[in-house]
Amino acid sequence: MRIIRLNRKVAEDLLRARGRRDAAAERIAARIVADVRRRGDAALFYWTKKLDGAGLAHEGVFISRHELRVARNCVSADFLSAIRHAARNIRRVAEQQLPRPWSLEVEPGVRIRQLVRPLDCIGCYIPGGRFSLVSTLLMTVVPARVAGVPRIIVASPRANAEVLAAADLLGVDCVGRIGGAQAIAALAYGTRNIPRVDKIFGPGNRFVTAAKWLVSADCAIDLPAGPTEAIVLAASGNPRWIAADLLAQAEHAPDAGSFLVTTSRKLAQSVQNKIETQLRRLPRSNPAHLSMARVGAILVASSLDAAVDFVNRFAPEHLSVVGSETRLIKRIGAAGTVFLGPWAAQPLGDYATGSNHVLPTGGWARRRGGLSAADFVKWMSVQEIGKAGFARLAPVARALAQIEGLQAHHNAVAVRE
Repeated sequence: MRIIRLNRKVAEDLLRARGRRDAAAERIAARIVADVRRRGDAALFYWTKKLDGAGLAHEGVFISRHELRVARNCVSADFLSAIRHAARNIRRVAEQQLPRPWSLEVEPGVRIRQLVRPLDCIGCYIPGGRFSLVSTLLMTVVPARVAGVPRIIVASPRANAEVLAAADLLGVDCVGRIGGAQAIAALAYGTRNIPRVDKIFGPGNRFVTAAKWLVSADCAIDLPAGPTEAIVLAASGNPRWIAADLLAQAEHAPDAGSFLVTTSRKLAQSVQNKIETQLRRLPRSNPAHLSMARVGAILVASSLDAAVDFVNRFAPEHLSVVGSETRLIKRIGAAGTVFLGPWAAQPLGDYATGSNHVLPTGGWARRRGGLSAADFVKWMSVQEIGKAGFARLAPVARALAQIEGLQAHHNAVAVRE
């Protein structure tokens, strides 16, 4: 992992690099999405066979409830206990996040109410392949349940027994053997076998991400999900712990970005040594090796002000603030989630604190936060206007309608006077 002096050029290069579009993935995803939208199940079956080697026509699109129960009986009691514990914490946080109905008399005779309603049907994409992310199932399904979503469709290619057992434990009985851009297209537009959903949740590979962008004009999506990224902001701290947190995020994928931002060259060198030591303990197949070599870096800033300025511009998905720098939290303006203090190991947030791990990447933390129960509902305003309220507001509406030249608007008020 490189040690680099953080200056304006380095900062600009890092920000520019992650802003590049993946044109190749977009072209492939566009072809698959268009095909599924046009041919439905036939295209879904074709691309699933071609890319994942799964024969949906013979195996069936959805995993049976019997298979889910069998999987639950196959996993360990410790695993099920961990799922229950994590789900309990995620549920408690989601209950706090859920928007509430309210009613307000803004002036005599004029009352505005907010009604909160769950989405009718959602799709949760759970990556398969090298890792089947049980934690992502928890982070999408539990808030949806808290919000009251009646129908949840899970798409997970090559889901392992743990994913199926967790789905059964959470009461999800629609788990599809589908993945990739073809799954996103099927959820967005519907096929004979896959119902059209209102919104798609969950991260995926570059083709899934590209497909989500493509369908977002027709089907809502949760948030952009690019490569995982993490920053540790520290001028002091335990170098072994810092190295471990950086490696934890780096092992998600070869393009994951893990960065230490520090003012201490001594700490930078210590962390670099610990990373090399811990990397040697990981198998060569672990993506952290490539991630650390290609993307990750230790950035030595000239001052804490410069370090904080870079962090806010970068707006990382994960940010750890350790050592005496915890006081800087009041100056952090953009991050998907912040881990405060030396004991806040990043994997605790990935799994069990209750805070959602579906987070904005690529600088989107400047615009929005991570996934919450609010993402699974819609709210409607109700406007109750009585005769007294009409009398107070009619002159205001008529004056504004006249200025805007909207005669029918003016008339709709005038005819009631």
